[in-house]
Amino acid sequence: MKIERDRKSGKVSLRQKEYLKKVLHKFINCDTKSVSIPLVLHFKLKAITSPTSIEECEHMTHVTYASAIGSLMYAMVCTWSDLSQVISTVNRYMHEPDRDHWEAVKWILWYIKGTISTGLVFKKDSTSK
Repeated sequence: MKIERDRKSGKVSLRQKEYLKKVLHKFINCDTKSVSIPLVLHFKLKAITSPTSIEECEHMTHVTYASAIGSLMYAMVCTWSDLSQVISTVNRYMHEPDRDHWEAVKWILWYIKGTISTGLVFKKDSTSK
C-alpha cells in the first residue's frame, strides 16, 4: 500500500496500485480490455447455474475463483470500499461457481485495470478550528 501525505493541502491518500497490478497479472491477461463500471446487469448470477456438464466442472477446477475473491476482498477492505457490493455478490457463489460467475469476477478485474490509480483520499476539514 502506498501512503502519500500532503501537509500543505491537508490530504492523505492510500493506493494499492502495485498490489493490484500483481492481482491482475495473476488472474487475467493484462493486455485485455478495461471497463468503466464494476458490474453490469447482463450478469444474471444464480446459484442454480452451477456447473452442469462434466466439461464445465473440469474447467472450473482449474479456475482460482476463491483466490481471486480473496484478493479482491483484501483490496476492498483497504482502499476500494466502493467494490463491497459487487464483491459481496460474486462471493455468494464461492461454494460452486460456474463460468458466468467467473466472467463476473473477470469483469471486476477489468474494472480495476481501468481505474487502478484510484484510491482513498482523506482531506482535512477546513471549516474546523
